[in-house]
Amino acid sequence: MEVKNLATTVFKIPDVEGRWMVVSGLAMVCVVLIMAVFAPLIAPYDPTKSSGDVLSSPSAKHLMGTDNLGRDIFSRIIYGSRIVLMVVFSASFLSMSIGVPLGLISGYFGGKLDRAISMLMDSMYAFPSLILAIAIAAMLGPSVINAVVAISVVYVPTYFRMIRGQTLSLKSRLFVEAAKAIGAKDMRIMGRYILPNVVTTAVVVFSLSVADAILTEAGLSFLGFIVTAPTPDWGFELSAGRPYLPAGYWWMITFPGLMVMLLSLGFALIGEGLSEIYAPRRER
Repeated sequence: MEVKNLATTVFKIPDVEGRWMVVSGLAMVCVVLIMAVFAPLIAPYDPTKSSGDVLSSPSAKHLMGTDNLGRDIFSRIIYGSRIVLMVVFSASFLSMSIGVPLGLISGYFGGKLDRAISMLMDSMYAFPSLILAIAIAAMLGPSVINAVVAISVVYVPTYFRMIRGQTLSLKSRLFVEAAKAIGAKDMRIMGRYILPNVVTTAVVVFSLSVADAILTEAGLSFLGFIVTAPTPDWGFELSAGRPYLPAGYWWMITFPGLMVMLLSLGFALIGEGLSEIYAPRRER
C-alpha cells in the first residue's frame, strides 16, 4: 500500500499539473486560431482603412482604440494574427523537418559525419537566436518567406541536439541490437524503431520553439523585416505605436504586446505541460 501511495505521489501529481498546463495553453492558442480563421467575421472594420478619429482611446466603438491614421487597432490585431501564425508555424515545421532527420542520422551513424554536423550546429547555436535571425533576414531582405527561412534556420540546432541525444541513447538498446541481428537496414531501424521513440521529444521541442519563435517573429517585424505598411502585424504595430507612447497613447503598443505575450505563453504552457506528462512515463 505504501508503495502504491508513493507511486501515486511521484507520477500522478505531475500528470495532473501537466494536463492543467496543456489545457490552459490550448485555450489561449485556440483563441488566436479562431481570430485568424474567422477574421473577416470578427473584425468590425477594415484593418487597412481609417474608421474613426486618429489616436482615439478605447471605447465602445473602438474596443482597443485607433492608431495615428484612424485605423481600428482591434481589427488590425485580429488580422495580424494571420501573419504571426503563418510565419511561426511555417518556420517551426520547416526547422523540425530539417533538424529531426539530421539528429537521427548524426546520432545513429556517429563518426566523422556526426562530428561535422555537430560542429556546424554548435556554431549556429552559439549565436543568440534573435541576432542570428536578424542577420539572415537582413541578408535576404524583408518578406514573409524570407522571415520564415530566417526563423527556421535559428531553431534547427535545437531539434538536432535533442534528437541526436535521444538517438545516441536508443541505438544501444536491446531492441535496436535485435533489429540489426535479424538483418534490418539502417534506414528501417531509424524510421521504425528509433523515430517513434523520439516523437514525444520532438513534439515538446516544437511547442517550446514555437513559443520562442513568436517573440523572434515579433522582433523581426518590429524592425521591419517581415511586412510593410499597411499590412497588420503585431510586431509592426509595436513599432508604429512606440513613438506615440511618451505622449500618453498607451493603447497602440499595449494590446499588440499583450497578444504576443498571450500566444507565446500559450505554447510555452503546452510545451511544459507535455514535458511534465511524458517525463514521468519515461522515468517509469
